Amino acid sequence: MKEYFLLFSARCWFSVAASLLVVQGALAQQSQADIEALLQQQQQAQQRSQIQREIAQLGQRPQAELPPQIDSPTELQTQLPPMTEPTADAADLLGTAYQPDEDAMFGEQLFQPGIAQTYGVGLNEDYEIAIGDRVALRMWGAYPYQDVQVVDPHGNVFLPNVGPVHVAGVRNSDLNEVVRSAIREVYRSNVDVYATLEASQPVRVFVTGSVRAPGQYPGVAADSVLGFLLRAGGIDPSRGSYIDVRLLRSGQSRASFNLYDFLIEGRLEPVQIQDGDTLVVGGRHNAVRVSGDVFNSYGFEFASQEISAEELLRLARARPGATHVSVVHKVGTRQFSEYHPIGELEGVFLRAGDELSVVTDRSISTILVRVDGAIDSSRVLTLPYGSTLDDALAGITPKPEANPDAIQLFRQSVADRQRRMLEVSLRVLEASALTSRSMTSEEAALRAREADQVISFIDRARQVEPRGQVVLAGRESVMDTLLQDGDVLVIPERSSMVMVHGEVTQPTAISYDSRSTVADYVKLAGGTTQRRGDARVLLLRQDGTFVESDRARPEPGDEILVLPTVGAKNMEVARGISQILFQIAVVARVALDL
Repeated sequence: MKEYFLLFSARCWFSVAASLLVVQGALAQQSQADIEALLQQQQQAQQRSQIQREIAQLGQRPQAELPPQIDSPTELQTQLPPMTEPTADAADLLGTAYQPDEDAMFGEQLFQPGIAQTYGVGLNEDYEIAIGDRVALRMWGAYPYQDVQVVDPHGNVFLPNVGPVHVAGVRNSDLNEVVRSAIREVYRSNVDVYATLEASQPVRVFVTGSVRAPGQYPGVAADSVLGFLLRAGGIDPSRGSYIDVRLLRSGQSRASFNLYDFLIEGRLEPVQIQDGDTLVVGGRHNAVRVSGDVFNSYGFEFASQEISAEELLRLARARPGATHVSVVHKVGTRQFSEYHPIGELEGVFLRAGDELSVVTDRSISTILVRVDGAIDSSRVLTLPYGSTLDDALAGITPKPEANPDAIQLFRQSVADRQRRMLEVSLRVLEASALTSRSMTSEEAALRAREADQVISFIDRARQVEPRGQVVLAGRESVMDTLLQDGDVLVIPERSSMVMVHGEVTQPTAISYDSRSTVADYVKLAGGTTQRRGDARVLLLRQDGTFVESDRARPEPGDEILVLPTVGAKNMEVARGISQILFQIAVVARVALDL
C-alpha cells in the first residue's frame, strides 16, 4: 500500500512538472513575441523621428500625429498639414523694397522682396511620385489602418495584408486610384482606402552662375526653378541673364528656361527637381533699352545678333495711343536715329546698345481750361490751341459780385518749377547745416542740436505744395498771355477784407480801409510777436505780385504775411532759412514756423 501511494505521488509530481514546463514555454513564446513587437515599434518610431529631423533641418514643421480612426476619408484632407517654408535664406539679400531704376532689366521684378516662399505646398496634379516622397494612407471598414509612409528605394509603399504597391512615377492625381486597385485585389468589399501625397522628397540643389549668392540650397522635389533662384538671392541684375537658365543633372543639360516666356505668357517648363541637380544662370546677353510710352520700360535681352522692333514692342507693351517709335543706333563711334510710325516697323532691327523710345506724336488742336470762382457759365472751356487770356474771358460770364480785375491764373508747369527751385534751396541749407565746423566740444554739441532743428524744418518745408500762380502784371499786355492745356483760371469774389497772418499776436481778417497801410493792419492784429525792427512783412496781391514795405497800402482781398525771425548762430544757415521762408511765403502763401 505504501509503495502504491509513493508511485501515485510520483506520477502527480511528474504531471505538475510537465504542466509547468508547458506553461513556461508558452510564456516564453509570448514574451518573445512581445519583445519582437516592441522592437518593431521602436524601429518604426526611430524611422519616423529620423524623417521628422530631416524635415526640421529644412525648416519644415514636423509631421503631426494622425487623427483617430474615422469612417470616411473626407476628414483626412484637413488633418495633414502642408510643409512650410524655412525661416530664412539668401533671399533676404534682396533688401526691403523693390525700386526699379532707369537701368533695370526686364525680369528683375521676379525677385523683389516680400515674395512668399513655399516648400512642397500646393502640389500639382501632374507631379509624379518619386522615391523619398511621403504618402499618407488611411484604410477603413473591415480592416482599419493609418500611417504616413516614405516611398522606399524600390518605389513602393507597403500595405498590411496587401504587400508592396509600386507608386513611383504615378501622377499625383492617379495615386489614390492606384492604391485602391491594389487593395481590391485582396479585399473585394468592406475595405476602402484614401491615399494622398503629403510632401515630396527633400532635395538639395546647387545654384550657381550669375546669382547673388551661389551655393547649395534645400527644398523639395516639387519646388519650382524660381523658388531655388529666389533662395539664392535672385539673378544678379547687373550681370545675370533672364533668358539663359539651365538645369543640369549628372553634368548633362536636363532643361533650359527663358523667364521672358513666364513673364509675358505664363509658360514655365514643368520639371521635377532631383537631389544633386544644378541650376546655372548664364551671363548677360545682348541688350536693348526701351523707354517712353510703354508698360514695361526696361532693358531687354536677346540671344541673337539683332532683334526686331516688333518683337521689342511685344515684350515692352506699348501704351494705348502711342503713335511712333524713335530708334537710336550706336555703331562704333557713330550714332544715328530713325523715326517710324508704330504700325510700320517691318524690317526695323536693333543691335546691342541701341535704344528704342515709344512716343505719342499728335498735333494739338484744342486745349482745356478750367474756370473756378464767381461765374455763371461753364467751368470748363475748350479753346483752340494758341488761345489767350482775352479769348478765355470772352467765353466766361462773371457773377455780379465777381472781381474780374483780380483774375488769377494757375499752371502746373509753374508749380513744378517752383517745387524744384525750393528743393535746390533746401539741399543747400541741408549741406550748410551738416557741414559747419566747430572749435570746441560745447560748440559741436550746440551745432548738432541746431542741425537737428534745421533738418526738422527742411522736412516740414518739403511738405509745402507750391500754388503755381502766374503773375498777371501790366493790364495792357496781360490779356495777350497764352494759355496752356490744363490751366486754371480763378475769378474771385469782391472782398472787403484784408487777411493778416504769420508772426502776429492775433491772425485775423480786418475790414478794408483805403487810408491804412501795412503797418496799420499789423498793429490792428496785435503787432508782431518779435521785435519790430526784426520783422519781415510781405504784402501779397491777388494777382500774384508782392510788396515788402510797411508803408504800402493793401487792396481789398490782399494778404499781409509776417515772416518768423531766424535765430541761428551760423550766418550761412540763417540766410538759407530766411530765403526759404521767403520762397514759401511767395509760392504757397504760407508762413512756415521754425
